[in-house]
Amino acid sequence: MNNQKQTYITEEGLAKLKEELDHLKNTKRKEIAERIRDAKELGDLSENAEYAEAKDEQSFVENRVLELESIIRNVNLIKKTKKGGDTVEMGNTIEVEGPDGNKASYTIVGSNEAEPSEGKISNESPIGQAFLGKKLNEDAEVQAPSGPVKFKILKIS
Repeated sequence: MNNQKQTYITEEGLAKLKEELDHLKNTKRKEIAERIRDAKELGDLSENAEYAEAKDEQSFVENRVLELESIIRNVNLIKKTKKGGDTVEMGNTIEVEGPDGNKASYTIVGSNEAEPSEGKISNESPIGQAFLGKKLNEDAEVQAPSGPVKFKILKIS
């Protein structure tokens, strides 16, 4: 039984995760092993800061490797639609108009790829959830700390 949560990710995001995993396994592990070996040669490990630091980094790297392997194993690839449909889905880029009349563009991605400063918003975020399933020219209401904010969906691609 698989009780891991599905990870939604684009092909580009998956490639980045695989690249990071490869780097950790094939480069970082070797670097850390060398640091540990060099630190052991310095003598007393109980007072050896370099050894302790290398072991801490090794632990971090091994945990990240396990995390990446789990994400990649449970990935649900977001397929880019050929042409914008009339309903907002994962992977869509949408143009919206806020209550102040300003326009913004967002791409709905999985939580691992979210970069709000780049317009990539998570499907799990309140704003991402508000847009998913909405249709062209429909209003999406987002619960903000100051109260509800309405956005009109102008374009889906």
